[in-house]
Amino acid sequence: MLRTLNQKNTFHKLVWVAFGLLLTATSAFAQAPVQRKVDGIIAKVDNYVILRSDLEFGYLQYLAQTKQQPSEDLKCQILKSLVQDKLLLARAAIDSITVEDALVTDQLNRRIEYLTAQVGGVEKLEQYYNKSINQLKADLRRTVQEQMIMERMQQEISGKVNVTPKEIKQYFNAIPKDSLPYFSSEVELGQIVKFAEVSKQQKEEARKQLEDIRKRILAGEDFATLAKQYSQDPGSAAAGGELGFFKKKELVPEYEAAALRLEPGEISNVVESQFGFHLIQMIERKGQEFNTRHILIKPATATVDVAEAVEALDSIRTLILNDSLTFAKAAKEFSDDKSTKDNGGMLTSQANGSTYISMDQVDPSVFFVIDTMKVGDISKPIPFRTEDGKEAARIIYLKSKSTPHLANLQDDYQKIAAAALNQKKGKAVDEWFRKNFDTVFIEIDPEYQNCQVLQLNQ
Repeated sequence: MLRTLNQKNTFHKLVWVAFGLLLTATSAFAQAPVQRKVDGIIAKVDNYVILRSDLEFGYLQYLAQTKQQPSEDLKCQILKSLVQDKLLLARAAIDSITVEDALVTDQLNRRIEYLTAQVGGVEKLEQYYNKSINQLKADLRRTVQEQMIMERMQQEISGKVNVTPKEIKQYFNAIPKDSLPYFSSEVELGQIVKFAEVSKQQKEEARKQLEDIRKRILAGEDFATLAKQYSQDPGSAAAGGELGFFKKKELVPEYEAAALRLEPGEISNVVESQFGFHLIQMIERKGQEFNTRHILIKPATATVDVAEAVEALDSIRTLILNDSLTFAKAAKEFSDDKSTKDNGGMLTSQANGSTYISMDQVDPSVFFVIDTMKVGDISKPIPFRTEDGKEAARIIYLKSKSTPHLANLQDDYQKIAAAALNQKKGKAVDEWFRKNFDTVFIEIDPEYQNCQVLQLNQ
C-alpha cells in the first residue's frame, strides 16, 4: 500500500476539463508541443489505472486554463488528484455506490446538448469529431458515469457537513484585511424561455412524407436503402438508419416505447419525438438490449411562429405580476429551457456555478434589458435566438443587483458562508482520503515516487 501526503485540497474538480475537450484528449496530447514518452500505465488503484497520457493531458489543460507556469510540483498535484479520483471510484465499488443508468443517460445528453450548442448544431459536432452522436455518447458514457459516481461519493463523505454562523464569522475574520476580495457589480437573473413552435402544417408535411416512405417499405422496398436516401439523422443515415444496441432508458421515451413493441423485422407507425418524426424497424433483441434502425424526418424550420411564444410569455408574466404564481414555479411549469427550469429559472455563472453573475459576464442582449430595470422587475417578452440556432422568446427577472465593494459579512454573507462550507467539506474529504488510502491497493510508477504529494511520511 502507498499513502499520500497531507491533503490541502481535492483537485479532481480542477482537473475535470471542458467536456468537449475530453472527446479529443488523446489527439490533443499527441499534438502538444512537448517531448513525451511512450504512453503506458503510471499508477494503479485497485482495478483502475492512470495512463501517462491522462496525466500529461490533464497537466497541459490545467496550465492552459490557469495560465500558471509549468512545474514538476504542479504535475505531481495533478497526479495526486487523479489518484484520488480513482480511490473514490475504488471505494465506491467496495461500498456499492452506483448511479442509475437513467441519470447517466440524462447527464450525458445534457452535456452533448451543451457541446452541440457551442459548435452550432449536431451536424457540425459530428463533422468536427468525425463521429456520429451515438458513437460520441458510447465513447463518453463511462467517463460521465465515473464522474457522477465520484460526485456521489463526495456527497456521501461531506453531504452532512454544515457551518454555524460562528464558524462563518471565524472564517471571514481569518482572512487578512489586505486579502479581502473586491466584488464588482453582480446580478441575480432568472429567465423563462419559450421556443417558437414549428407550424402544424410543417409537422403534417413531415409526417406525410414519412407515411409515404412507410407505404413504399411495406410494398417491398428496402428500409436501409430508403434510410440512406431520406433520413435526416446524419449519425445513422449512412449506416442504413441502424443505431446499434441500446439498453432501456437510453433513448428518448417515445422512440423506445414504440421500438419495444416491435418484433424483429417489424416496422412501426410514424412516431413523434423531440427530434422529429421516426419510422422504426426492430433488428434484434439481445437480453436487455435492442438494436433498431430508423428514418428521421424533421419538420421544415424555415418559418416558426415567435409571436405565439411572446403571447404565451406575456400571459405568464401577467400571472406572476398579479401574484397568482411565483417566478420559480412559473419557470418549472412553463419554461422550455432545461438548464434553468428546475433551478427556479435562475441563470448561473460559468465561472463558479453561483447565481451571482458579474455584470461583465452578462450576455450583451440581456445587459441592455436589465440596465433600465429595478430589482424585482420582470421584463416584457424578448425574442432571441438560442446558441444552437432556435428561435425563441424569454422574460428576464432581476432578482438582485449589487454595487462594487470589498467583501463584508453584511452584503456577502451567503458567498462567505458558501466558501466556509466548502473549506469545511474539503477538510472532511481530506480526512476521508487519509483514512482510506490503506483500504485499497495503490501502486505508483517509480518515476513519480519523488513527488512530495505521494510521500509516505506526509
